[in-house]
Amino acid sequence: MSRRPEPVQAIKQRRDATLQNLVAGVPYIQFLGIQIDRRGDELTAVLPYHDKLIGNPMLPALHGGVTAAFLEVTAIMELSWQMIWEDMEAGKFDDNEPKVALPKTIDFTVDYLRSGLPRDAYARARVNRSGRRYASVHVETWQDHRSRLFAAATGHFLMPERGG
Repeated sequence: MSRRPEPVQAIKQRRDATLQNLVAGVPYIQFLGIQIDRRGDELTAVLPYHDKLIGNPMLPALHGGVTAAFLEVTAIMELSWQMIWEDMEAGKFDDNEPKVALPKTIDFTVDYLRSGLPRDAYARARVNRSGRRYASVHVETWQDHRSRLFAAATGHFLMPERGG
């Protein structure tokens, strides 16, 4: 006899709660105001505009450090999300989890393509390689149109040991 499939709403709630707990575990995400939007297994990071994010008020332009942090956070959240996906889908987390160790940055290179304007920014990460110990990620960020990137980055990360 086969098990009854889980209701779609329960699946969505579990995924949203897991993502919310993951994001809540990184205080810097709250400091910058970054939000993570989930559609299925795809994540899009959103950096809502705020005056405190401006680095050069004469242009005005987003601070380069804010842009780099936004890209790096996006990469780490994508790696972490992929890492916990199977456990989450198997229902291995309770309401207070996940308490996962985050990947640690080995190096992170940002290409600033144009000034970030004083408006909301979006970013998506693509994992190029992810193994037990090491991962490589490419991240892109844009504002008004996905094809007009204002920065891109490539990062290498040390993956945390997984419990067995």
